Formats: sequence, C-alpha cells, structure tokens
Amino acid sequence: MRHGKKFNKLSRTHAHRRQLMANMASSLIMHKHIQTTLAKAKALRLYVEPLLTKSKEDTTHSRRVVFSYLQDKNAVTELFREIAPKIANRPGGYVRILKMGSRIGDNADMALIELVDYNEGMLKEKKAAKAKTTRRAGSRKKAEDAAPVAETPVVETPAETVETPVEETPKEPKTPKAKKAPKTEEKTEE
Repeated sequence: MRHGKKFNKLSRTHAHRRQLMANMASSLIMHKHIQTTLAKAKALRLYVEPLLTKSKEDTTHSRRVVFSYLQDKNAVTELFREIAPKIANRPGGYVRILKMGSRIGDNADMALIELVDYNEGMLKEKKAAKAKTTRRAGSRKKAEDAAPVAETPVVETPAETVETPVEETPKEPKTPKAKKAPKTEEKTEE
C-alpha cells in the first residue's frame, strides 16, 4: 500500500526517475521552457523549484548541492549566472505549467512548463494590463473630469466661425397597445 506517498513514481525505478528529472531540469534551465506530459511537468516542478531557491544564494556549497542533482556543469553555470539574479525577489513559484491538450499518438495530456520570469509574451501583457481601468467609483471621477474637457473647446470657439445647430426631430411617444388604448382615451376624455 502507498499511504502517505505523495510523489508520482511515473512508472519508473528510482534511478531512472532521478536521471529523468535531472535531464528535464537541465533542459528547462538551458531552454527556459520545455514541452512534456502533464504528469512529468508536475513532478518536475517539485524537483526544480527547490533547486531554484537554492540558487539564490551563490556559495560553493549551494553550487555543489545543485550540481549533485543536475549533473550538468553548463546548466549549473546558467542557473547561477543568469536565472538566479532574475528570480532573486520572487518568493517561490518560479515555474508555470500551461496545459496544451492531448498528444495525437496516445492521447496523453501535454503541458508546457516554463520559467515565469522568461516568458516575454506574458510580461508584455502584464504591462498592458496595468493600464486598464476598473469599473469602480473612481471611474466616475475620471468620466466627470473628461466631460468638462470635451465641453471647453466648444465654448472657446471664435465668433467668426458660426456653427449651424443640428435640428433634432422630437421622438414620438410609443403608441399604446390595442388593449391599453381604450383606457388612455377614456382618461383623456374625462
């Protein structure tokens, strides 16, 4: 029975799973995003986030600990030189998993796992999202401020240019329905 065992074995032995996670973590660090199955992406998140936290402190000991997990000197160098300064202020949550649908061959759930601070598209959307306004009481103030600004150019027009007013046709009241018509006529006659 596997009571209390929360990690996913991914149908692999311990050694195979350890090497799989090390290779996927190295690829994620080097390429900033990889495409894999959803189960492997969730397992990789649990594997790589402690390594990213460890990389915030650039000491010989932390480099050796990370190297014992990754077994790739280039990935360790990339992690400590480029990624660690970018994630220094982030308190966890370094990777994002995006579901991509099913794989054609075996219908496996696919996912894209990426480092959060390296997705340029999402970072641009965040900057654009800050410019949006919300529909709260504060927006009424903005609307009131905008209305006088629009009216001031009309008042300041020179006398030489004469604008012809546009005549508006008065709206005719709706004709009452046949059932209500006799009631309104009776009231008007009395």
